[in-house]
Amino acid sequence: MQAKIYHLHTLSPLHCGTGQATGIVDLPIARARATQLPMVPGSSLRGVVRTYLEQQPSGEQQAKVLFGPRNVSSSEESFAGTLALSDAQLLLLPIRALNGILCYATSPFVLHRYAYDRKRAGLKELSLPISPRAESAKVTSNSCNLLGEKLVLEDLDLSATPDTSLDIWAKEIAATLYPEEEALRGELTRRMALLPDDIFSYLAETATELRTRIAIDSKTGTVKSGALWFEENLPAESLLWGLYANNVRDQKRPNEQPKAAVAPNPFDPHLLLQLGGNGGVGRGLVRLLGLEEVKHA
Repeated sequence: MQAKIYHLHTLSPLHCGTGQATGIVDLPIARARATQLPMVPGSSLRGVVRTYLEQQPSGEQQAKVLFGPRNVSSSEESFAGTLALSDAQLLLLPIRALNGILCYATSPFVLHRYAYDRKRAGLKELSLPISPRAESAKVTSNSCNLLGEKLVLEDLDLSATPDTSLDIWAKEIAATLYPEEEALRGELTRRMALLPDDIFSYLAETATELRTRIAIDSKTGTVKSGALWFEENLPAESLLWGLYANNVRDQKRPNEQPKAAVAPNPFDPHLLLQLGGNGGVGRGLVRLLGLEEVKHA
């Protein structure tokens, strides 16, 4: 199976959680065990994509092939789906900046992992920027976040220098995210920064969005007893990536082994999905982009 890359772009705060926690945050977001960086479980995305396909005309059979049957009454009806989908890892984290309002931050560790997955997916290789020194950062050559020679993110004051090799990555990511909007591509390239791994990890812990949630008692009009909680969200404008692989099956005989063929691709560059359980309060809206369908400028 040929691995391919997909991207998730959050259009609203996103909460894909792991259940309750014992700390200050009652409902934290899902994080990778080893790195503690935010992520979106592949199982969550699989369920949402399957539901989307099943709601489309003639999409139920495609969903069955990609994900397997929902209900199985005998072993003859049982077979594995053809779509293997990895978790989505954080690529760009939007951070509040003193100059330019917003900065899209990444780190050498994250960019190296992304570059490796791009190579695995058969995409062109790009030269990686040299890692910034401690307490410093690298920005694109036309950065709007610089304040003199400083980059001020949240309460961090970092010395910053432009790096043309970061321009290449910014333009590539911007073309992936906004294949048809030149103005938006320019805005992203002006706001991308490469931070040291430790600083990026710190911001990924402290610069996520924390919201207070309550439930109102309909009889008293006040907060229900015990119905006050803190919920963590991945900020809007975050960008994540993951890998998927797909081998097509004969839809008339789905029990047979996958055949080497071009598989139907469920990913639409303009596809909007709702992830998580907070659609009623206007959260969890994401764009799902398949890189092979993106037209680079």
